[in-house]
Amino acid sequence: MIDSDESSSDYKELAQSLSELVVTVKDFETSALLSGRDDHRDAILTIHPGAGGTESQDWADMLFRMYKRWTERMAFSIELVDFQPGDEAGLKSATIEIKGDYAFGKLKAESGVHRLVRISPFDANSRRHTSFVGVHVYPLIIDNTEIEIKDDDLRIDTFRASGAGGQHVNKTSSAVRLTHLPTGIVVSCQSQRSQHKNRDAAMKILTSRLYQLKKDEEAKKKQEVEKSKKKIEWGSQIRSYIFHPYNMVKDHRTSVETGNVQAVMDGDIDRFIDAFLADPNLKEG
Repeated sequence: MIDSDESSSDYKELAQSLSELVVTVKDFETSALLSGRDDHRDAILTIHPGAGGTESQDWADMLFRMYKRWTERMAFSIELVDFQPGDEAGLKSATIEIKGDYAFGKLKAESGVHRLVRISPFDANSRRHTSFVGVHVYPLIIDNTEIEIKDDDLRIDTFRASGAGGQHVNKTSSAVRLTHLPTGIVVSCQSQRSQHKNRDAAMKILTSRLYQLKKDEEAKKKQEVEKSKKKIEWGSQIRSYIFHPYNMVKDHRTSVETGNVQAVMDGDIDRFIDAFLADPNLKEG
């Protein structure tokens, strides 16, 4: 006679093993798709509000939180490199460094314009607003001999760090802004108290961005790059997040969608990333 408790225990163990197998197979399938030259690298992710003022700045902050939650789910580490708070709410810009297995390979799916439709909490008449935020992802490049940055090509400015939410505001001008004159790329860093450390961090990000630019040019993907960096406004979005009059998040490149908006905002974005990677017309780059 089979003991019912023993049978129940065996069933639970089997169910657990099957669940773990499903996760393992899914991870293997995703990893098999991460074959790009820089997919294995850590990532630099930047967030910039577009049209919409305070509403867009608040939306940028919501995306900032979404990506932080995603990194927690992935057990990745995150370092805030630069954060410019909004005038009334949210943020004007943010740059974060994300370290983990295939961080860039996964996060490159997030590059583009993200559109939000909701009843604005900043509108006294509770009207519906549409906001846009640009997200760009670059592979983190360290000690790359392919990229040479000449001193004459740089303009270096220093300023006082503002800090996220006003914390740890420096009384000295330790924050650093680098402008690469030939390309017009601007990079800021204020995460460290030392001006020297902020300059080193900014140089690392600038090198990564120049590397990405060089890689795009070598691959003759200038048209695609310009397309991914469209003006941050209507018609250029890669994904829409609808909070009103219904709940839906839809990726316009893969047509993947979900009605569980809250889960997405809590970092559950793997369905969009996986679909992007599975499409051979999208994942390259």
